[in-house]
Amino acid sequence: MTGTNTWWRRRRSDGDPDAPPGSTVGPARADRRTKNLIPRLQRGDIAVIDHDDLDRVAAEGLLAAGVVAVVNAAPSITGRYPNYGPLLIVDAGVPLLDEVGSEVLDDFDEGDVAVLVGDELRIGGRTIASGHRIDRDELIERIDEAKATVSDELERFAENTLDYLRRESHIVTGPVRTADLGVDLSGRHVLIVVRGLDYREDLEALRRIGYLNELRPVTIGVDGGADALLELGIDPDIIVGDFDSVSKDALRSGASLIVQAYPGGSAPGAARLDRLGFEYRLIEAPGTSEDLAMQLAYDNECELIVAVGTHTSMAEFLDKGREGMASTFLTRMKVGSILVDAKGVSRLYQTQVRKRDLLLLVLAALFTVVVIGVVSEPIRLVLRTLWLSL
Repeated sequence: MTGTNTWWRRRRSDGDPDAPPGSTVGPARADRRTKNLIPRLQRGDIAVIDHDDLDRVAAEGLLAAGVVAVVNAAPSITGRYPNYGPLLIVDAGVPLLDEVGSEVLDDFDEGDVAVLVGDELRIGGRTIASGHRIDRDELIERIDEAKATVSDELERFAENTLDYLRRESHIVTGPVRTADLGVDLSGRHVLIVVRGLDYREDLEALRRIGYLNELRPVTIGVDGGADALLELGIDPDIIVGDFDSVSKDALRSGASLIVQAYPGGSAPGAARLDRLGFEYRLIEAPGTSEDLAMQLAYDNECELIVAVGTHTSMAEFLDKGREGMASTFLTRMKVGSILVDAKGVSRLYQTQVRKRDLLLLVLAALFTVVVIGVVSEPIRLVLRTLWLSL
């Protein structure tokens, strides 16, 4: 990754007479929501984002898109908790220019060729943003400092969870009010896929060990998780979310579409589906789409929920923000008796042939040949003939 990005930066800089040596050149694309920007990125782009505490999933998405630089209007690490997204960016050899201010998002057109040189982002010879270029040593130091103060954030999380429980106690105590989902979940396994950490590896592991073919679970894609299923050749049965990151291919897959409405009835995702002409069901529910998917599976009396790419670790919970943390925490309390996290199954279950096992197999085969030679008269006759000939 590092070598490829370095080669690209050198080639673009050498081909642009106005670019100083060692600068990074590429078309600039911006969005206030990183997950909306990632699908639009092309290899060689400079990504301009506005993302406090850049999380690991977003960082992996930017790197997978092939960006040559990341410019963040916000601080990539605030110190609230140890987030590792910025470290992934820098370790991949991609420059990270931090805290340039949100004005930059409106100061150029999509695809304008930009030059990142030092602590400045320039377009057409004009400096449109300046900030702080973060290196690895600084990130390690700031992550260590955040580890020492994370207890304050956890205390705020506890207070927020209690407040959320007082306001939304039905998350734990009552079912989600919903019409027919279009798919019968009763007594079946339900696979919920979120495009989160290690989702590709864990989905592939579930396929490899035969779970998907043998159990044939009902598949629920949470927003972009629907496309993760399609990448594996599986059509999602249900798609849940606000539909801001679901591809048209996923929408055309025949899945039952469940649009989450915020408390009060606002449902931005419905507008997109109305515009595209897709039928859908609208469910008003607090929390995240991930939480809604789990609650729907549980309340429709499924036998088991298998979750891929969902949030489980402290860092992932903190990445979601305190409101999302509280919702997911309480939802997991509710469905915990039938919830199985597939996170890490790709590392837990790996098909490996040990040298000792291979040696034993060879020895067993040789032993079998010897035994056959001893008890088989035709083979003994051949061996005697060969011995006499020698």
